[in-house]
Amino acid sequence: MKVLYVSSEVRPFAASGGLGDVAGSLPKVLNAKGVECRVVMPLYADIKPEWREKFEFVTAFTVNLAWRKQYCGLYSYTQDGVTYYFIDNEYYFKRRGLYGFFDDGERFAYFSRAVLEMLNNIDFAPDIINANDWQSGLVPVYLNLFYRLSDKHRNIRTVFTIHNIQYQGKYGMEMLSDVLGIDEANASLVEYDGCVNMMKGGMECADRISTVSPTYAQEVMDPWYSHGLDRFLRERSFKLCGILNGIDYDVFNPKTDPDIAFHMKDNMTEFKRENRKALREAFNLPTPEPEMPVIGIVSRLVAQKGIDLIRHVFEQILQLGCQVVVLGSGDYLYEEYFQGMRQMCPDRVGVVTGFFPDLAKKVYAGADIFLMPSKTEPCGLAQMMALRYGAIPVVRETGGLKDSITDCGAPNGNGFTFQTYNAHDMLDAISRAVKLHASPNKWRMLIKRAMSCDFSWEQSAQHYIDMYQSLL
Repeated sequence: MKVLYVSSEVRPFAASGGLGDVAGSLPKVLNAKGVECRVVMPLYADIKPEWREKFEFVTAFTVNLAWRKQYCGLYSYTQDGVTYYFIDNEYYFKRRGLYGFFDDGERFAYFSRAVLEMLNNIDFAPDIINANDWQSGLVPVYLNLFYRLSDKHRNIRTVFTIHNIQYQGKYGMEMLSDVLGIDEANASLVEYDGCVNMMKGGMECADRISTVSPTYAQEVMDPWYSHGLDRFLRERSFKLCGILNGIDYDVFNPKTDPDIAFHMKDNMTEFKRENRKALREAFNLPTPEPEMPVIGIVSRLVAQKGIDLIRHVFEQILQLGCQVVVLGSGDYLYEEYFQGMRQMCPDRVGVVTGFFPDLAKKVYAGADIFLMPSKTEPCGLAQMMALRYGAIPVVRETGGLKDSITDCGAPNGNGFTFQTYNAHDMLDAISRAVKLHASPNKWRMLIKRAMSCDFSWEQSAQHYIDMYQSLL
């Protein structure tokens, strides 16, 4: 079986979030399981020179987009058994940053069309194309409209994966013919609620829709979570499924990770103690007497991530007897709040504004408790990374958080959970965690159980393979 995995971002080349992590790790496991999976992404200016110099030029061709005829250069690179293709067009992609431009709709319409045109110019004929999020939502649309009569494309089946339904690629209907090159007769493929919706187009035309966790597959049919697409998804629930994401256990390995201060050997207590010491040094926090737990937060500082809940009861969290480290950036209001709390309580609060992957790993390895009270969370990877390094998650039961974290009140629980989006419910879950931390033997057993959880791609990749095979 041959699969082409289409993504607007792929780690380690260029990534801004969970989509890049998935696109950088899932294809490797699929290949290891016997699937020939190749990946295609734009050739952004943000891709570092040390990567670009390794890429090989494959060919060049022309891409038709409405009345435009645009150049496309194709480069490739093979690593860990996966072949990566890079779509080159400097007009669209020679910019700093991946998203947020006025012409993003045109940029990713071009990318989607170029992916399909690419297949006419390389020796690779996929059985399945897996498009991801709105940036590649037009791939199934263009495939059905313009390429089905081609021998290379006739038998291709398509999957569209929703990573975050909040971002849908919505534009005015005036883009339809002038930019997207879709005539009025086929407008219904991409039209939703009076506008062009590229995510809707991908889901409409794909043979199967998947999300990044089973719970999220149910949530997106609920108006609270769907950002307007619940009606559409309920009508197409027959082709909707959820597969929980995984993480790369080679990258996030407490035994070998070069970004943490002390590697896991035989003594779990020593591993946490030494990494907690390094974490405090990184955030300029003293070691208190008596010792107290460290709560770690690695997040975008926005309301969707539950930061408003944390802010509402932050002083009460500190009164439980703990230190808090915060790594992230986002809304100015939250950034300033945490910086203010750091100045007020320099011995209890550490803050670094921005996102630094190496420092994030130090938080996972050094924190005792990892706080992730998201309002919505399609899958979430941070809680899995925290478990891998022995930081016990406190999460709200939503999306992938619900599918990966079980409260300690149940047998084999690996964290602490709360249901209602309520600051004091969250505070109660944190209080239970801090209380259990005061019982060293019980806490060690919990860490051992957490670190034994398996959220590698091994099982999830097999679910993807099963889904692909069901379409053939």
